[in-house]
This record gives sequence, C-alpha cells and structure tokens, in this order.
Amino acid sequence: MTTQMIILNGGSSSGKSGIVRCLQAELPDPWLAFGCDSFVDALPARMQASDEGIVFAADGGVSVGAEFMALQAAWMDGVAAMARAGARVIIDDVFLGGAGSQQRWQKSVDGLAVLWAGVRCESAVAAGREVARGDRVRGMAVSQADVVHEGVRYDVEVDTTHTESLLCARTIAAHVT
Repeated sequence: MTTQMIILNGGSSSGKSGIVRCLQAELPDPWLAFGCDSFVDALPARMQASDEGIVFAADGGVSVGAEFMALQAAWMDGVAAMARAGARVIIDDVFLGGAGSQQRWQKSVDGLAVLWAGVRCESAVAAGREVARGDRVRGMAVSQADVVHEGVRYDVEVDTTHTESLLCARTIAAHVT
C-alpha cells in the first residue's frame, strides 16, 4: 500500500520542522504538513494556560487536560480523514505520553499506510537550539528528549544531533512507498 501519512515524533527543538520542510521539497508528490504546534495555536486562548487545556510550566514541563485531549482526538481523526480522502499528510508531533500517544494516533489512522519516524537529538544540542529559537520555555527540550520515545515503535529513526535536516529527510523519504 502506498504511504498515506508520515508521522514524525521527537522532543521539542529536535529538528522535526526542518525535516518536514525538506520532506515536502524532496518527495515527488505534494504532502500537506501539520503539527502539534499548529494544533495548540488553533486552541482558544483560554485553553492555552488552563488545567483543562495545556499548561507550559516554568521548568519546561507540559501538562494537558481533558478538554485538550478531547479536541486533540478530534483533530487526529480530522487529519486522518484528509489522508483517507486522498491527501498525503506529514505530522510533526511530540508524544508526551510516549507509547500512549502513539496508540492514540494508531486509533485515528487505522487502515491507513503510515510511516512512523522517530527524530532523536541529544538533549544538550536540543537545549541549545531551544535557547536560539527563543519561542520555547527553557527546559522543554531536555525534559522531552527521551520520554517522547519511551515504548514507541518506528519504521525509521534519524538523529539530528550531527546530521542536517536534508539528510534526515532523505533517509525518511527512502522508506516512503
């Protein structure tokens, strides 16, 4: 079956967004890109600092509430519906719940041909990128670097610690059927 979705998982500042842009340039067919950041940005402002929504702690920790989880499930189903309708979709996500987060995606994408890609980066390097970006709470990169991969199964993994986004994207693209 032809790959319909690529789901990238990695911690904050691991390099997923750069890989997504390179994948869109490298893959022969057009691919739509969506990410957890665009989902969070789409939330009402009142949910972006609420126990029922999402809270970014001063130490970089992230917690989500029931309303967030319900809307995220609907968003995942909607993204999967686009793939079922014929759009090729790349997802840039942070599996805060490790294997549990992957299981939520698996429920939404059941029956679709999905390529699961892990994006790793040494926490110290990701932390440096986090500081340079200036749009993240310091500490997110370190707190997420390993936990997002716990129990998650991938078809392909890349490491952006010393490898540029384009080479990582080409490695992933080689697994697209």
